[in-house]
Amino acid sequence: MGGRRGGPVTPERIVVAGSLAQRACRGGHTWVFLQYLLGFRRLGFDVLFLDWMTPEMGPGAQASRYSRAVMERFGLQDHYCLMDAEGEAIAGINRRHAIERTTASLLLININGFLADPELLGAAPRRVYLDIDPGFGQMWREQGLHDAFAGHEIFVTIAEKIGRPGCRIPTCGLDWVTTRQPVVLDQWPSRPGQGSAFTSIGAWRGPFAPIEFDGTSFGLRVHEFRKFAELPKLTRQKFEIALEIHDTEVGDRELLRHGGWRLLDPLAVAGSPDDYRDFIGRARAELMVAKGMYVETRGGWFSDRSACYLASGRPVIAQDTGLAGLYPLGDGLLAFHTLEEATAAVESVSADYSHHARAAREIAEAEFGSDRVLTALLERIAS
Repeated sequence: MGGRRGGPVTPERIVVAGSLAQRACRGGHTWVFLQYLLGFRRLGFDVLFLDWMTPEMGPGAQASRYSRAVMERFGLQDHYCLMDAEGEAIAGINRRHAIERTTASLLLININGFLADPELLGAAPRRVYLDIDPGFGQMWREQGLHDAFAGHEIFVTIAEKIGRPGCRIPTCGLDWVTTRQPVVLDQWPSRPGQGSAFTSIGAWRGPFAPIEFDGTSFGLRVHEFRKFAELPKLTRQKFEIALEIHDTEVGDRELLRHGGWRLLDPLAVAGSPDDYRDFIGRARAELMVAKGMYVETRGGWFSDRSACYLASGRPVIAQDTGLAGLYPLGDGLLAFHTLEEATAAVESVSADYSHHARAAREIAEAEFGSDRVLTALLERIAS
């Protein structure tokens, strides 16, 4: 994929659109986009990141400063455009240059359809919708509530079992390409030693509401996490979670504390990409509790955060979302359905930690390395 015929010989460009500024100071959310930008750059592509503010954010000075700091930290200061609610550039390159670069790109990958600017979307030779929250968008479209997929030509999802028997995510009549979350392995080296706590990071509820669809209520993380609140007490292990939970959630906060969880402020411990990486690297392992949507739909969703734990040489105990047949389970990555199975998995990791830690890194290298994942994706969408 070299330069275009008739023009200068330059690397092909890939444009990635996302919402970094809308969730400033959330290191994990930032890494979702960095994995693609840094991963494609590793493959020799020129990259451009398109981001914008929402009207509710107002002037957004903090978000703008955060975006600028992140882009400079990773050498992307000339490879992004942050726009305000009216579409005017407020950080990075100007809008005209963003349009020109998008026009000269190979394709635009619109993560969760965050970019809605018709001029920028129209400038892209190919518009790829990348679905990283599978189930929500498809059910909204089926119910006539919102069609995030409109205006795109290629549809990609991390629900690797979409369209297969047992998966309850509607296809919406679209031809889905499947992929998994990439990790830039040289940015996520395996950490020596072992931490003292099983940890995780996440939002108690997040931006979406539960969905009633096809006779089932598809819920959020809160609805699943309550089932496992007693896990620390049962295992007598140390558990910590950097949880975005509102102060008014008094009952749930008490439920977690009573179960033995230590609640941490995610902005304090994971408020930047480096802090997020360090938080994961200090863990003993991750306990990953998924949103009810992912558990009930059985699409094989796997967390970008969990992939980072694996790369850091930290075992992952993951609530099963239909993972069988997609990943090697049992060593380094253990799946559970019930509280009893989660307890057994914690005991297994504790009993032979070094073995599970080595297996975790091996899984990351084999299954999530960005060179492998992004090359395979491009072979399917850019041919």
